[in-house]
Amino acid sequence: MFRRSLYKSPAELRSMLVAGSATAAALTEVRRKVAPGATPLELDAAAERVIRRLGGRPNFQLVPGYRHTLCVSVNDDVVHGIPGERPFRAGDIVSVDGGADVDGWNGDAAFTVVIPDPARPEVVAARERLSKVTEQSLWHGIAALATARHLNEVGAAIEDHVLGEGDASTGSGQRYGILTDYVGHGIGREMHEEPPVFNYRVDRRGAAVRPGLVVAIEPMIVAGAVETFVRDDDWTVTTADGADAAHWEHTVAVHDDGIWVLTAPDGGAAGLAPLGVDPVPIP
Repeated sequence: MFRRSLYKSPAELRSMLVAGSATAAALTEVRRKVAPGATPLELDAAAERVIRRLGGRPNFQLVPGYRHTLCVSVNDDVVHGIPGERPFRAGDIVSVDGGADVDGWNGDAAFTVVIPDPARPEVVAARERLSKVTEQSLWHGIAALATARHLNEVGAAIEDHVLGEGDASTGSGQRYGILTDYVGHGIGREMHEEPPVFNYRVDRRGAAVRPGLVVAIEPMIVAGAVETFVRDDDWTVTTADGADAAHWEHTVAVHDDGIWVLTAPDGGAAGLAPLGVDPVPIP
């Protein structure tokens, strides 16, 4: 049984709004800077400036052994990529993950973007589709949270969307894999808390979905097999078959009146509207 502190009070949820907003602002700034010639280290510095200007500190820097604000993963790197000096190239698929700690409360979010490359339209189209499928699977998971009784209904919704989009009947001819070794998590005073948030069906129900639950939902989807390895830097997770990867994430709160995406400037309204869900601000 999960401990009582799994669920935040209304006042604690309001405190988490600030960390979510700082996280969103940092990633919005970073997204504008992803372009050929830019480097992951430049993105990292930009994100840190925004977070500190807003009164926070980069929570990734609080992870033992990690000194950066972001994880930046390119092409076949899935997650936990250490920012370096290699410039982005046209056609790269880039996943950026970051978060902020403000007054002891945490936000965590990620996005994926594909850099245009007129010389390789097929590659760009395939990578854009992978990113879109991953992003939409995230929104399907968030939408499921709005009506779920138990947390693992989120993973079922994510899996259904990914498998449906990867079915040959869609005309894409591409099947996608959902990483099983890496999952989402609860979040609050710590960036990583209980409970785990699976991106696929499991044989248990998970935590009860009720007011005060705050989770980081983060599907990691690959255009190939799900096997991965960790590079020699002891951080970067990479597909074993060299297939492309995408990663999207948001921090989401359940409260008395509904759900609110803490790391989306609009609370998730745009992403949830096509799925018939209206996020409700935390009072």
